[in-house]
Amino acid sequence: MFQGVKKVFFITGEPSGDKHASGVVRELLALNPDIEIEAVGGQNLKKAGAKLFSDHSKMGAVGLTPKTVIEHLTFGIRLVNYLKNEFKPDIVVLVDYGAFNLSVSKHLKKAGIKTFYFIPPQIWASRKWRLKTVKKNIDKVLTIFPFEKEMYDKAGIENIYVGHPLVKELPPKADRAEFFVRHGLDPKKKLVSVFPGSRMFEIKFLFNIFLKAVKIIEKSRDDVQFVFSHATNLKPDAFKCDYKIVNGENQELLSVSDALILASGTVALEAALYKTPMVIAYKGPLFFYLVYLLVRSIKKACLVNIITGKDIVPEFLMYRAKPELIADEILNILNNEKVQMFQRSGFDETEKLLSSKHCVEEAAQVIYTELSGDK
Repeated sequence: MFQGVKKVFFITGEPSGDKHASGVVRELLALNPDIEIEAVGGQNLKKAGAKLFSDHSKMGAVGLTPKTVIEHLTFGIRLVNYLKNEFKPDIVVLVDYGAFNLSVSKHLKKAGIKTFYFIPPQIWASRKWRLKTVKKNIDKVLTIFPFEKEMYDKAGIENIYVGHPLVKELPPKADRAEFFVRHGLDPKKKLVSVFPGSRMFEIKFLFNIFLKAVKIIEKSRDDVQFVFSHATNLKPDAFKCDYKIVNGENQELLSVSDALILASGTVALEAALYKTPMVIAYKGPLFFYLVYLLVRSIKKACLVNIITGKDIVPEFLMYRAKPELIADEILNILNNEKVQMFQRSGFDETEKLLSSKHCVEEAAQVIYTELSGDK
């Protein structure tokens, strides 16, 4: 039983963090409805029972433009002052959004505010020097990948593996027949779905490559149809093509497809959990790629390959992101059942390694235990 009212503040910076954090909030309030919870977040957190200090309007900008830097700086100062002088939380929970949250963590540490990090930055992939910031400013890290523990243990950072949120969050596979009817797809044809990215710079660099790959596949097989996924956060005219475009049904599309062409990201892990064979590609400005080569800690890009430590999913990065290579690999998947089985076996291994932990329940219990003083 708590002595006095306990307060928790969540800081998220984008829709995925808002979604994952909202699950933790629901579980916390189920454990004790008297906990006061406020957040920087979106509608998911609000519906879960958190009072919003701010939405993501000052958080969603991407890049290091002067405007972005100034907005983040001024918002960060206002947020820290509110936490120190008004809300005075027992725990602040940072969720993903590494650049902003790690910066804020320094000021929370100075203010003596206990700080947890749920879904920490992917330090295992690049910028390992961030471990120093985490060790100095974060009281406990709630990790979502099993391989992160060794890194944090070695650095002397208190951490606990709570499982990956996607394992329990993903909805069941969509009804393929119903999906095909609703979108006017031919049930006699294979479906290859294309996910060109959720940011405009990804569309700029990948869309035409993916489109050319589709045309190559189409020439090779007349029993294949194509759908392009349009991310909900993109403008309606972000890209145009003569193929069917589906908006806002990512998970349904991932689950009913026969093969996928994906921009590298979390979507690949979602696809793996649906056991849908895929290839991933990524391309961006040369300068940013050169910087990435300097700061990266691993050579793999797809989460499936990183988690298993194996080359399960073909990766076409930067200058290997060519339509011909992507098309050949998709045709290899469609034409070869052994290739499909190989990938699905890797997906099974990935799911097993991510464990059956219910991530948001585990995270909420860690936070609740800290609030209650039970060690």
